[in-house]
Amino acid sequence: MRQPLRYPWRNLDVDDPAAPVIVVRVDADGERTEVPDHRHRKGQLVFSLGGSVTCRVPDGLWMVPPHCAVWIPSAMAHSNIASLHARLFFVYIEADRVALPDRCCTISISPLLRELIVELSAPEQHDDARRERLVGIMLDELPRMPVQQLHMPLSPEPRLQRIAAALAENPADRRTLAQWADEVALSESSLARLVAKETGLTFGRWRQQLHLIVAIRALASGASVQRVSADLGYESVTAFITMFKKALGKPPAKYLSRVVRRPTDI
Repeated sequence: MRQPLRYPWRNLDVDDPAAPVIVVRVDADGERTEVPDHRHRKGQLVFSLGGSVTCRVPDGLWMVPPHCAVWIPSAMAHSNIASLHARLFFVYIEADRVALPDRCCTISISPLLRELIVELSAPEQHDDARRERLVGIMLDELPRMPVQQLHMPLSPEPRLQRIAAALAENPADRRTLAQWADEVALSESSLARLVAKETGLTFGRWRQQLHLIVAIRALASGASVQRVSADLGYESVTAFITMFKKALGKPPAKYLSRVVRRPTDI
């Protein structure tokens, strides 16, 4: 069951042009939570300090693990699904105030940026001059952050939508490319070309991106590596860890240990 997010700022106009940068904290209480499709005039940075968030935009799924954020350009429709007890920060920025891409991307968040975002989410603690200084540092730092490859490209092509929906419903589905080709009435080579054309990835890499999204979301919510490995249909924990490390450069435990501050610390 998905519950609504708890907002402490219901009457706040996040697109107010008089406020070029607005930072708000959002707590996901109880079950998994969802913000349905919506859009903003400002660009939005979705940052997770605890738990994880999956952002869906028209052409992909984007993962927000605890030490990262997703940048959503202005006016782009999107929805957010937060894991159990996620601690989120939404940063709304006028497009001309920051040199970030005009496309979605997942970016790492340094300890300095993390602290700036947390500080700016409590505007009553700062006078205008200090807030302006903190905002300036944050906007200078954001374009310097490295981009992470934590998204699954989506396509409007009906057959790929059918496959993506089935994999999202059952990430442990291990049908081969040839078996999926039979499912959608294509030859194996035709399906391989279609996936590459529509997503820019091989079929195996495309499915692996979904596995990474599911894995990080589950691990950030407290699931064990053994449980996640089994839920994704891997033959062994070692095989899952090898895939994870090859894709993201670190095994799961080290990757998630980059979160220095726990949700209960704020």
